[in-house]
Amino acid sequence: MHASAALGRISPSPTLAITSRVLELKRAGVDVIGLGAGEPDFDTPDFVKEAAIQAIRDGKTKYTNVDGTIELKQAIAAKFARDNGLTYATDQISVNVGGKHTLFNAMVATIDAGDEVVIPAPYWVSYP
Repeated sequence: MHASAALGRISPSPTLAITSRVLELKRAGVDVIGLGAGEPDFDTPDFVKEAAIQAIRDGKTKYTNVDGTIELKQAIAAKFARDNGLTYATDQISVNVGGKHTLFNAMVATIDAGDEVVIPAPYWVSYP
């Protein structure tokens, strides 16, 4: 099978390399805090696991709106109101799959060809 020239220009993810090294050190018994992949240092809370299982049982296994379901946005708005005293409408909330995806969407929505973009350091190692 032929691989494209573009594929040959892709280098391994520095983030995943750091994460892999952290896992090696942990397996060796070293007490280390990983600052690579954006993974929490705790397991998924039980109420989140149960909600995910119930959603599967309820057949909620199809594609959704790209910026989050209305139910999720309502829950996020309620959380901010309850815990932080902040009020947001659902059209002010966008749900994404991670920080990099969120930044990508924001940049695509706001930056035009030829615009100057300043990227502060430190930054994700995948975005120099």
